[in-house]
Amino acid sequence: MSTTTTIPHPSKTRPIVVIGAGILGRRIAAVFSSAGYTVHISDPSSSALDSARTYISTHIHEFTTHTPHPSVSPGQISTFTSIPEAVATAWLVIEAVPEILPLKKTLFADLHAHSPADCILASNSSSYKSRLIGGGHLPLSRRVLLLNMHFTMPPAIRTVELMTCGETDERVFPMLSEVLSECGVIPVTARKESTGFIFNRLWAAIKREILMILAEGVSEPKEIDLLWEEMFGRKESLPPCRLMDAVGLDTVADIEENYVRERGLDGRWTVDWVREKFVSVGRVGKKADEGLGGLYPPDLTEEDVNGKKVVGEAPLLYLLDVGLGANTSDIEKVSTAGRILKFQPGTTGMAPVTIISGQSLPDGIDVSQTTGRIFWTNMGQSTSMHDGSVHSATLDGQDICTLLPAGAVHTPKQLVVDDTTQHVYFCDREGMSVHRVRFDGSGHEVLVRTGALDDATHRGDMTRWCVGIALDRKNRHVYWTQKGPSKGGKGRIFRAGLEVPAGQTADGREDVEMVLEGLPEPIDLEFDEEEGMLYWTDRGEHPWGCSMNRVKVGGEVAVQESREVLARHFNEPIGLKVNRKDKKVYVADLGGSMYCVDLEDGEKKVVWRDEGCYTGVALVSE
Repeated sequence: MSTTTTIPHPSKTRPIVVIGAGILGRRIAAVFSSAGYTVHISDPSSSALDSARTYISTHIHEFTTHTPHPSVSPGQISTFTSIPEAVATAWLVIEAVPEILPLKKTLFADLHAHSPADCILASNSSSYKSRLIGGGHLPLSRRVLLLNMHFTMPPAIRTVELMTCGETDERVFPMLSEVLSECGVIPVTARKESTGFIFNRLWAAIKREILMILAEGVSEPKEIDLLWEEMFGRKESLPPCRLMDAVGLDTVADIEENYVRERGLDGRWTVDWVREKFVSVGRVGKKADEGLGGLYPPDLTEEDVNGKKVVGEAPLLYLLDVGLGANTSDIEKVSTAGRILKFQPGTTGMAPVTIISGQSLPDGIDVSQTTGRIFWTNMGQSTSMHDGSVHSATLDGQDICTLLPAGAVHTPKQLVVDDTTQHVYFCDREGMSVHRVRFDGSGHEVLVRTGALDDATHRGDMTRWCVGIALDRKNRHVYWTQKGPSKGGKGRIFRAGLEVPAGQTADGREDVEMVLEGLPEPIDLEFDEEEGMLYWTDRGEHPWGCSMNRVKVGGEVAVQESREVLARHFNEPIGLKVNRKDKKVYVADLGGSMYCVDLEDGEKKVVWRDEGCYTGVALVSE
């Protein structure tokens, strides 16, 4: 319902008030505090308030880890035994008191009497619609700011269901959804009043059918749980609406019709509805003609957990699993457990697919758009051995070719392709050097050498180790990282011309410039030529390490103080790739996660997580 009522602007100075300091109330308070909001907790029990304070101070890190901006300091928590004092300047109040309807009605009358006229009143009740709690005795000016806001059990279960009282101003829902997303929880909105909101209705249908199966003696609990885990509990499992689109809505309708006939069910809201709205117009899902779609529109690849729509195809990513993760069951075989995987994040529920296996510690990967091939480095069976190699294959993992055989380089790391000259550039860590080679394996040359291979002191000096690499073709520069000791704060980024100056050698170049120094442990690089922006991952110590960073360099050497931490709290990040089309950067880490980071605000989202150990990442641009 839209009215002339003024809805409040989210404020971090005006408080959010939680009524009830119990198990759920204190968690709701922690949710908002984690994003920097000022929070008041009101409860008649002083001991309950003390317990709430203790819980929040002890567990707040469990909440902040889910926020898109974990560097924000938690908001101030204040406690009150007096409701009027607690809500006097509030812009949002959430009640979390016992499920007793008369108690809630009395409470909402008090909240209306003592809170500002523009304050939103929300009930955490899962049993009672907010219309029943406050709709009958509150004026319209307040009813348009009344709704259900049902938290489950954060931080473990982060879903929050919003539901209208029947008269709630429609502007309230997107505003609160944005605030809740900022707090690291997952808002969904019931667009009409619904007993059981959304999830409880889903759960009720599942429970009903399971109990019928058990009552009829068709199966037993252990088998039902086994089937559920196998069908829906796997990382690659599709969620229900995606699964119906994959099966085909015409097939879904045919199967459901059998149940309708056998059980004498009312098919108006199932079979008849899906056939009328979807099947009759060709919207049957994945197998529909182009432009038709199914339950999901054809141009919507994903609606993420924060409610933000990603339109169009997400990029196709290539991901390296170095083989050191828990998904490699036999530790003796890690030296050949490396894999190359193909993955499209926007395809919800679809797991990365292995296209090449049996690799020896793969680290860097890139895609040649002109030749339709991937290029990657293998560090070798052991980083202490001089047995690194460089390879290529078609985009589907076929026609594997070796550019540089094992032993041609020591420990090749990040790799970047130059399609204009058909060269591959890469760093050699223990080899203390920057290299390039043609796509066909010819013309191998060393561009930069930072130490002598026959000098043991040089080989053991990690400040000489070259790891990440990027190209600035416009200004004819190659950038590389020298990571330094693990988490040692001695990392540096350098650059030099793409060609060794005439009369000079790789180990005596006079055009080498230091771009940044004193970094925790810089790893891989990415250069955005349009913006003149250099991005890098850092696997060093928190808070500056385990981060993704950037600095604008263009044609000039960067100023040390101008660098920016765009996102942090990764688990030893390695590979990164910028996709200007969707204004995102994709980051892989050794902890088994693939992230998508917004280039504008640094919001970080996990797009895949398992027990792998990920290094390089590349993408195919349209």
